[in-house]
Amino acid sequence: MRDVTLTRRVRYTVRRLSAALWKIAVVPSILFILWCSGVAVIFLILWCRGSETASISGYPSTSRIEHQLKKHANLSARLCVPPLRTNGRDIVDDTGFRCKLSSVNWYGASDIFMVPGGLDVRHRRQIARTIRSLGFNSVRLPYADEMVKENPRIEGKYLAANRDLVGRSALHIFTEVVNALTDVGLAVIVNNHITQARWCCDALPCDASWSNQGIPFCPVHQTEEDWVENLVTVMAPHVLNPLVVGVDLRNEVRGLLGARLWNSWAAAAENAAERLHHLQPEWLMVVEGVSSANDISGAGKRPVQLHHENKLVYSAHVYGWSGWGSLDPYWYRKYDSFAEDMGRNWEYLLKNNTAPVWVGEVGSPRYPAERDFHYWRNLMRYLRATDADVAYWALNPRKPKDNEVETYGLLEDDWMTPIYDYRLWDLASLR
Repeated sequence: MRDVTLTRRVRYTVRRLSAALWKIAVVPSILFILWCSGVAVIFLILWCRGSETASISGYPSTSRIEHQLKKHANLSARLCVPPLRTNGRDIVDDTGFRCKLSSVNWYGASDIFMVPGGLDVRHRRQIARTIRSLGFNSVRLPYADEMVKENPRIEGKYLAANRDLVGRSALHIFTEVVNALTDVGLAVIVNNHITQARWCCDALPCDASWSNQGIPFCPVHQTEEDWVENLVTVMAPHVLNPLVVGVDLRNEVRGLLGARLWNSWAAAAENAAERLHHLQPEWLMVVEGVSSANDISGAGKRPVQLHHENKLVYSAHVYGWSGWGSLDPYWYRKYDSFAEDMGRNWEYLLKNNTAPVWVGEVGSPRYPAERDFHYWRNLMRYLRATDADVAYWALNPRKPKDNEVETYGLLEDDWMTPIYDYRLWDLASLR
């Protein structure tokens, strides 16, 4: 009898505990999953607004855009005279005149094949002349740390139009591409883009920072010292090339630490800049904001400080999907809201005549959706108003992986024929 009573009590206790656990753990978990699902659905609906194709009928015809750009192209004109330095909010050249960076990104050395794109299709000097003919005065040239660490011999299939480079190392080819650009008078800013050689950027923490020390699963491990040594290795061949004017120290630093992330990033940038200035004190040091280069607000309280004066340039990136911490990215912002964010994030540095800001990545598709075009018009309006330096992403017609179309590209697949559309028209107006 006693055993039966004990069994009943145990069963009763188990039922009570089960009910309590259901209330404490299972029900809240289900509610949390439902809440997250609801938020995800709302976010997806908000994110997909404006996906219809935009009308760009207000722009000139393709032939007129081509005529105007060719009319004003002057391949023999002298561009910025190095070395460059800063004067308040402006970058100025050796004559004392402003050198407004009107740049384009040419990627590939940062990606899976570790070689600038297009060298299988067109000779590097032809690509350089095409960039010059489009009115750009400078190129942002990205590389991956893995490219420096591995420095592989590049296969001939990636160099079909540059047979003199077949079998040479990735670093040698990178240097020769830099030389081809500067030979036609273009200024070059070398950019450390990503740690592992692949498409940038995503949420994986291994490539979110200049160092991934302490993260055990990263395919390419890197300390801060490794990062600085790679910068020195890449830049050493260019010490005597005056048109290699600067170094963009790291692309799109990101994380969830806010001001703390900016403070540690600013200190790391100062360390790298000091080492690079031992090589060549004339180089500009470009320091991007945090939150994927959206946010330079931390420089108001904790500015980057270099031993070499007048060599610091800040950099921001502004895309349609930018606008972190909000369900309202720049695709959908009204102009006043967009401008307010820009002012808080980086334009205050120009307004206060503190330092130049180079907007190092902007871009829009060849065939824009309504939201793309809305962002683009707001961006162009703002850049005209602030007169900031700018770099377009990107020159490339295709991405390396799977030969995927680069919808933001400015060239056709032949790496020679420009896409004369609204983007080139507006970029020309910024000059």
